Amino acid sequence: MKICIIGSGYVGLVSGACFSELGNKVTCVDINKQKIENLKSGIIPIYEPGLEELIKRNVKQDRLQFTTNLSISVRKADIVFICVGTPTNKKTYNADLNYVFQVANDIKKNLNKYKIIIMKSTVPVTTGDKIENLLNSKNNKNKFDVVSNPEFLREGEAIRDFMYPDRVVIGTSSKKANNILKNLYFPLIKKTNRYFHTSRRAAELIKYAANAFLATKITYINEIANLCEKLKVNVNDISLGIGLDDRIGSRFLRAGPGYGGSCFPKDTRALLSISKKLKTNLSIVKSTVKSNDSRYKYLLNRIREILKNKFKGKKITFLGVTFKAGTDDMREASSLKLIPYLNKKGSKISYYDPTGIKPEFNKKKVIYFNNIQSACKNSDLIIIHTEWNEFKQLNFNKINNKKRFKIFDIRNLYSPEKMKKNNIEYYSIGR
Repeated sequence: MKICIIGSGYVGLVSGACFSELGNKVTCVDINKQKIENLKSGIIPIYEPGLEELIKRNVKQDRLQFTTNLSISVRKADIVFICVGTPTNKKTYNADLNYVFQVANDIKKNLNKYKIIIMKSTVPVTTGDKIENLLNSKNNKNKFDVVSNPEFLREGEAIRDFMYPDRVVIGTSSKKANNILKNLYFPLIKKTNRYFHTSRRAAELIKYAANAFLATKITYINEIANLCEKLKVNVNDISLGIGLDDRIGSRFLRAGPGYGGSCFPKDTRALLSISKKLKTNLSIVKSTVKSNDSRYKYLLNRIREILKNKFKGKKITFLGVTFKAGTDDMREASSLKLIPYLNKKGSKISYYDPTGIKPEFNKKKVIYFNNIQSACKNSDLIIIHTEWNEFKQLNFNKINNKKRFKIFDIRNLYSPEKMKKNNIEYYSIGR
């Protein structure tokens, strides 16, 4: 298959690399000239385990290429994936579809033969209908089908999620398009038979509904963790006890700082915006968003209690600042609210993150160290913010030469009992 991927961001790059790995001829398009030049030189703009090797291998095998020329790429392709950004409108919380419709207009001018136009970006329900209407003309009659094919890629595990999917959702009423896409995805679904064909609108809503449900699970266990602290119960026991029920499942039942990243915050807000337009009450999702948005306040209160309200001059080290492990994504990370607050209170902030220095922080006020020991040296408080594997087996008495210091483990990576044996003043979530 000849595939054109429009948008060489997170979804576009991973999808393009994986489709080419399956033997397809893939062209990734982006309007950002510098990004395309970097990709041609082997410089990958995002951190995703295994992606760099995958891209380099398929470029070498001449199955994957990068360009800024959308017109030629669309005209050569059999299948066109739209993978551009749909950021949140800060005023309305709607998904901003400007990039989507710009691309659709460009595709309209280059429909030289039958093509399947696939919406991979997360878009509100009926967006596919609008794109279909936009593409319709006398010249383009019978030259296209618009399909919804939402992505379910977790940052840090995106390649595995693509190659071994829980499900492939295809939304279309076209038998022709459905048969072609079954063949495209056959190498991924032949062992699991998880190809799910539905209507286009249903496919669009599945993405939002799935993310809202998972966000709700995260928020739910965080609120239960708050209750556990009052009752002196271990939230890990609660997570395990309810997660063993097959109807509930254990995934996304880990207490912590709340959800962040590019998907859950954006999609839950967009879903609420859709429900508001349709005058439908999504009270559970509304409560989830409200609770998660205020999660950082709970963390700040805990830090205040740990430091006994004495912030000035305290050296505080953050181990990890990204919203989760396995990614360099800082979007909606709780560190973006915690660190500036602590700065204003007079604390000296240092941090170490495996993905390197972050431009989001003021270099003069927040010091980055390229190793754990340097970052933690002489710290009064170490905050384990992100659950990177290299943070799970640390000897804190060796990496911090201070006799008396505290640890706030907001990922519950360590045992309170073991910390107590090592004479470390240790705090965690819901325990």
